[in-house]
Amino acid sequence: MSVLKLGLPKGSLQDASLQLFRRAGYEINVSSRSYFPSIDDDEIQCMLIRAQEMARYVEDGILDAGLTGKDWIEENESNVIEVADLVYAKQTFGKVRWVLAVPEKSPFQSVKDLQGKIIATELVGVTKRYLERNGVKAKVEFSWGATEVKPPVLADAIVEVTETGSSLRANGLRIVETVLESNTKFIVNPGSWENAWKRQKVETVIMLLQGAIEAAGKVGLMLNVLRADLEKVLAVLPALKMPTISALSDSDWVAVNTVIEEKTVREIIPRLKAANAQGIVEYPLNKIVV
Repeated sequence: MSVLKLGLPKGSLQDASLQLFRRAGYEINVSSRSYFPSIDDDEIQCMLIRAQEMARYVEDGILDAGLTGKDWIEENESNVIEVADLVYAKQTFGKVRWVLAVPEKSPFQSVKDLQGKIIATELVGVTKRYLERNGVKAKVEFSWGATEVKPPVLADAIVEVTETGSSLRANGLRIVETVLESNTKFIVNPGSWENAWKRQKVETVIMLLQGAIEAAGKVGLMLNVLRADLEKVLAVLPALKMPTISALSDSDWVAVNTVIEEKTVREIIPRLKAANAQGIVEYPLNKIVV
Protein backbone atom coordinates (compact mmCIF):
# COMPACT_ATOMS: atom_id res chain seq x y z
CA MET A 1 0.00 0.00 0.00
CA SER A 2 1.24 3.49 -0.87
CA VAL A 3 1.93 5.82 2.04
CA LEU A 4 2.40 9.59 2.18
CA LYS A 5 5.11 10.56 4.68
CA LEU A 6 3.86 13.82 6.18
CA GLY A 7 5.74 16.14 8.51
CA LEU A 8 3.78 18.08 11.11
CA PRO A 9 5.38 21.09 12.84
CA LYS A 10 6.54 20.48 16.39
CA GLY A 11 6.70 23.47 18.69
CA SER A 12 4.68 26.68 18.66
CA LEU A 13 2.52 25.66 15.69
CA GLN A 14 1.90 22.10 16.84
CA ASP A 15 -1.39 22.58 18.67
CA ALA A 16 -2.85 24.88 16.01
CA SER A 17 -1.85 22.40 13.28
CA LEU A 18 -3.37 19.42 15.06
CA GLN A 19 -6.60 21.36 15.66
CA LEU A 20 -6.71 22.27 11.98
CA PHE A 21 -6.33 18.62 10.94
CA ARG A 22 -9.07 17.61 13.35
CA ARG A 23 -11.45 20.18 11.89
CA ALA A 24 -10.53 18.82 8.47
CA GLY A 25 -11.67 15.36 9.60
CA TYR A 26 -8.40 13.69 10.60
CA GLU A 27 -8.02 12.34 14.13
CA ILE A 28 -4.38 12.65 15.17
CA ASN A 29 -3.13 11.48 18.54
CA VAL A 30 0.24 12.54 19.88
CA SER A 31 2.15 10.69 22.58
CA SER A 32 4.48 12.71 24.77
CA ARG A 33 7.17 10.07 24.23
CA SER A 34 6.90 9.64 20.46
CA TYR A 35 7.61 11.77 17.43
CA PHE A 36 5.29 9.60 15.32
CA PRO A 37 1.64 10.58 15.95
CA SER A 38 -1.09 8.13 15.01
CA ILE A 39 -3.63 9.21 12.39
CA ASP A 40 -6.87 7.55 11.37
CA ASP A 41 -5.76 7.28 7.73
CA ASP A 42 -3.68 4.24 6.81
CA GLU A 43 -2.35 6.05 3.75
CA ILE A 44 -0.62 8.76 5.82
CA GLN A 45 2.38 8.35 8.13
CA CYS A 46 3.01 11.38 10.36
CA MET A 47 6.18 12.61 11.96
CA LEU A 48 6.69 15.62 14.22
CA ILE A 49 9.55 17.82 13.03
CA ARG A 50 10.48 21.34 14.07
CA ALA A 51 9.34 23.85 11.48
CA GLN A 52 12.92 25.16 11.21
CA GLU A 53 14.07 21.79 9.82
CA MET A 54 11.00 20.70 7.87
CA ALA A 55 11.92 22.07 4.44
CA ARG A 56 15.33 20.36 4.55
CA TYR A 57 13.84 16.94 5.23
CA VAL A 58 11.20 17.42 2.53
CA GLU A 59 13.87 18.56 0.06
CA ASP A 60 15.97 15.46 0.84
CA GLY A 61 12.96 13.15 0.33
CA ILE A 62 12.97 11.84 3.89
CA LEU A 63 9.44 13.26 4.00
CA ASP A 64 7.11 13.49 1.02
CA ALA A 65 5.40 16.60 2.32
CA GLY A 66 5.17 18.82 5.34
CA LEU A 67 3.87 22.01 6.91
CA THR A 68 6.31 24.79 7.62
CA GLY A 69 6.59 28.54 7.39
CA LYS A 70 7.62 30.53 4.36
CA ASP A 71 10.29 31.97 6.67
CA TRP A 72 12.06 28.64 7.15
CA ILE A 73 11.84 27.74 3.46
CA GLU A 74 13.66 31.00 2.68
CA GLU A 75 16.07 30.61 5.59
CA ASN A 76 17.22 27.19 4.31
CA GLU A 77 16.86 28.16 0.61
CA SER A 78 15.17 24.79 0.16
CA ASN A 79 14.25 23.27 -3.19
CA VAL A 80 10.66 22.26 -2.44
CA ILE A 81 7.32 22.80 -4.13
CA GLU A 82 5.06 25.23 -2.27
CA VAL A 83 1.71 23.67 -3.11
CA ALA A 84 -0.63 25.73 -0.93
CA ASP A 85 -0.88 28.55 1.58
CA LEU A 86 -2.42 27.60 4.91
CA VAL A 87 -2.92 30.96 6.57
CA TYR A 88 -3.15 30.16 10.26
CA ALA A 89 -0.95 30.81 13.27
CA LYS A 90 -0.81 29.85 16.92
CA GLN A 91 -2.99 32.77 18.08
CA THR A 92 -4.79 33.95 14.97
CA PHE A 93 -5.68 32.90 11.45
CA GLY A 94 -3.42 35.57 10.01
CA LYS A 95 0.15 35.90 8.88
CA VAL A 96 3.18 36.49 11.09
CA ARG A 97 5.96 39.01 10.57
CA TRP A 98 9.68 38.89 11.18
CA VAL A 99 10.48 42.43 12.22
CA LEU A 100 13.56 44.49 12.95
CA ALA A 101 13.11 45.84 16.48
CA VAL A 102 15.16 48.11 18.71
CA PRO A 103 14.81 49.46 22.27
CA GLU A 104 12.09 52.08 22.62
CA LYS A 105 14.63 54.82 23.45
CA SER A 106 17.12 53.78 20.79
CA PRO A 107 18.16 56.44 18.24
CA PHE A 108 17.91 53.89 15.40
CA GLN A 109 15.07 54.74 13.00
CA SER A 110 15.82 52.48 10.03
CA VAL A 111 17.95 49.53 9.00
CA LYS A 112 20.44 52.01 7.52
CA ASP A 113 21.28 53.16 11.07
CA LEU A 114 22.59 49.70 12.00
CA GLN A 115 25.82 49.87 10.02
CA GLY A 116 28.49 48.06 12.04
CA LYS A 117 26.05 47.11 14.82
CA ILE A 118 25.03 43.73 16.27
CA ILE A 119 21.70 42.08 15.40
CA ALA A 120 20.48 38.95 17.20
CA THR A 121 18.05 36.59 15.53
CA GLU A 122 17.13 32.98 14.87
CA LEU A 123 16.58 33.83 11.19
CA VAL A 124 20.24 34.42 10.36
CA GLY A 125 20.26 33.73 6.62
CA VAL A 126 17.20 35.84 5.82
CA THR A 127 18.51 38.68 7.98
CA LYS A 128 21.92 38.70 6.26
CA ARG A 129 20.27 38.82 2.84
CA TYR A 130 17.95 41.61 4.05
CA LEU A 131 20.95 43.66 5.21
CA GLU A 132 22.74 43.02 1.92
CA ARG A 133 19.73 44.27 -0.07
CA ASN A 134 19.81 47.46 1.99
CA GLY A 135 23.57 47.94 1.65
CA VAL A 136 24.16 47.52 5.39
CA LYS A 137 27.07 45.62 6.94
CA ALA A 138 26.31 44.46 10.46
CA LYS A 139 27.14 41.46 12.64
CA VAL A 140 24.29 38.94 12.72
CA GLU A 141 24.40 36.59 15.71
CA PHE A 142 22.29 33.45 16.07
CA SER A 143 19.96 33.65 19.06
CA TRP A 144 19.04 30.50 20.95
CA GLY A 145 15.93 32.11 22.42
CA ALA A 146 14.72 34.93 24.67
CA THR A 147 15.78 37.24 21.85
CA GLU A 148 13.63 40.13 23.13
CA VAL A 149 15.80 40.61 26.24
CA LYS A 150 19.10 41.02 24.39
CA PRO A 151 18.95 44.72 23.40
CA PRO A 152 20.62 46.96 24.30
CA VAL A 153 23.24 45.05 26.33
CA LEU A 154 23.87 41.94 24.18
CA ALA A 155 22.74 43.32 20.83
CA ASP A 156 21.80 46.66 19.28
CA ALA A 157 18.72 45.25 17.54
CA ILE A 158 16.89 42.00 16.91
CA VAL A 159 14.95 40.37 14.10
CA GLU A 160 12.10 38.50 15.74
CA VAL A 161 8.80 36.93 14.73
CA THR A 162 5.55 38.46 15.94
CA GLU A 163 1.82 38.10 15.42
CA THR A 164 0.54 41.06 17.40
CA GLY A 165 3.67 42.89 18.59
CA SER A 166 2.55 42.60 22.21
CA SER A 167 5.60 40.64 23.39
CA LEU A 168 7.95 43.19 21.81
CA ARG A 169 6.12 46.08 23.47
CA ALA A 170 6.14 44.28 26.81
CA ASN A 171 9.93 44.09 26.57
CA GLY A 172 10.33 47.78 25.75
CA LEU A 173 11.00 47.32 22.04
CA ARG A 174 9.59 49.09 19.01
CA ILE A 175 9.34 47.82 15.46
CA VAL A 176 11.52 49.60 12.89
CA GLU A 177 10.80 47.63 9.73
CA THR A 178 9.27 44.36 8.52
CA VAL A 179 11.92 41.98 7.25
CA LEU A 180 9.66 39.16 6.08
CA GLU A 181 5.98 38.27 6.14
CA SER A 182 5.29 34.57 6.58
CA ASN A 183 2.54 32.01 6.87
CA THR A 184 2.36 28.24 6.89
CA LYS A 185 2.98 26.50 3.58
CA PHE A 186 2.14 22.96 2.53
CA ILE A 187 5.35 21.88 0.82
CA VAL A 188 6.10 18.76 -1.21
CA ASN A 189 9.26 17.04 -2.37
CA PRO A 190 9.64 17.53 -6.16
CA GLY A 191 9.96 13.79 -6.76
CA SER A 192 6.91 13.00 -4.62
CA TRP A 193 4.92 15.63 -6.52
CA GLU A 194 5.64 13.74 -9.76
CA ASN A 195 4.13 10.58 -8.25
CA ALA A 196 0.48 10.57 -9.37
CA TRP A 197 -0.85 8.79 -6.27
CA LYS A 198 1.04 11.04 -3.83
CA ARG A 199 0.01 14.17 -5.70
CA GLN A 200 -3.67 13.18 -5.54
CA LYS A 201 -3.34 12.37 -1.84
CA VAL A 202 -1.70 15.73 -1.15
CA GLU A 203 -4.39 17.58 -3.11
CA THR A 204 -7.13 15.82 -1.10
CA VAL A 205 -5.51 16.70 2.24
CA ILE A 206 -5.02 20.32 1.17
CA MET A 207 -8.63 20.64 0.01
CA LEU A 208 -9.87 19.51 3.43
CA LEU A 209 -7.41 21.71 5.35
CA GLN A 210 -8.32 24.78 3.31
CA GLY A 211 -12.00 23.98 3.84
CA ALA A 212 -11.41 23.96 7.59
CA ILE A 213 -9.59 27.31 7.41
CA GLU A 214 -12.38 28.80 5.28
CA ALA A 215 -14.94 27.73 7.90
CA ALA A 216 -13.06 29.35 10.79
CA GLY A 217 -15.08 32.16 12.33
CA LYS A 218 -18.19 31.31 10.33
CA VAL A 219 -21.49 29.62 11.23
CA GLY A 220 -24.45 28.31 9.33
CA LEU A 221 -27.89 29.91 9.74
CA MET A 222 -31.22 28.30 8.91
CA LEU A 223 -34.64 29.88 9.23
CA ASN A 224 -38.21 29.73 7.93
CA VAL A 225 -40.11 32.69 6.56
CA LEU A 226 -43.35 33.47 4.76
CA ARG A 227 -42.81 34.15 1.05
CA ALA A 228 -44.45 37.54 1.60
CA ASP A 229 -41.66 38.45 4.06
CA LEU A 230 -38.76 36.89 2.12
CA GLU A 231 -37.44 40.15 0.66
CA LYS A 232 -37.27 41.74 4.12
CA VAL A 233 -35.29 38.75 5.44
CA LEU A 234 -32.88 38.74 2.49
CA ALA A 235 -32.22 42.44 3.02
CA VAL A 236 -30.93 41.63 6.52
CA LEU A 237 -28.51 38.89 5.43
CA PRO A 238 -24.97 39.73 4.20
CA ALA A 239 -24.87 40.13 0.44
CA LEU A 240 -21.57 38.35 -0.27
CA LYS A 241 -23.29 35.20 -1.51
CA MET A 242 -26.91 34.42 -2.22
CA PRO A 243 -28.44 32.12 0.41
CA THR A 244 -30.12 28.83 -0.49
CA ILE A 245 -33.92 29.11 -0.58
CA SER A 246 -36.02 25.92 -0.46
CA ALA A 247 -39.73 25.32 -0.69
CA LEU A 248 -41.54 23.85 2.33
CA SER A 249 -44.59 21.59 2.43
CA ASP A 250 -46.68 24.69 3.05
CA SER A 251 -46.36 26.63 -0.22
CA ASP A 252 -46.67 29.94 1.64
CA TRP A 253 -43.37 29.30 3.46
CA VAL A 254 -39.74 28.85 2.43
CA ALA A 255 -36.57 27.78 4.24
CA VAL A 256 -33.46 29.96 4.02
CA ASN A 257 -29.96 28.55 4.59
CA THR A 258 -26.79 30.66 4.56
CA VAL A 259 -23.29 31.08 6.01
CA ILE A 260 -22.31 34.21 7.92
CA GLU A 261 -19.50 35.51 10.10
CA GLU A 262 -19.99 34.31 13.67
CA LYS A 263 -19.24 37.75 15.10
CA THR A 264 -22.27 39.19 13.26
CA VAL A 265 -24.80 36.68 14.56
CA ARG A 266 -25.81 38.62 17.66
CA GLU A 267 -26.69 41.61 15.49
CA ILE A 268 -28.38 39.72 12.64
CA ILE A 269 -30.66 37.36 14.58
CA PRO A 270 -32.71 40.15 16.26
CA ARG A 271 -33.07 41.84 12.87
CA LEU A 272 -34.20 38.58 11.27
CA LYS A 273 -36.75 38.11 14.01
CA ALA A 274 -38.02 41.66 13.42
CA ALA A 275 -38.36 40.76 9.72
CA ASN A 276 -40.74 37.91 10.74
CA ALA A 277 -38.24 35.02 10.37
CA GLN A 278 -39.11 31.96 12.46
CA GLY A 279 -37.35 28.79 13.58
CA ILE A 280 -33.91 30.42 13.41
CA VAL A 281 -31.14 27.85 13.95
CA GLU A 282 -27.42 28.64 14.21
CA TYR A 283 -25.04 25.72 13.72
CA PRO A 284 -21.23 25.31 13.71
CA LEU A 285 -19.19 24.57 10.58
CA ASN A 286 -16.11 22.38 10.25
CA LYS A 287 -15.35 22.88 6.57
CA ILE A 288 -16.39 25.07 3.65
CA VAL A 289 -15.12 23.60 0.38
CA VAL A 290 -15.46 26.07 -2.49
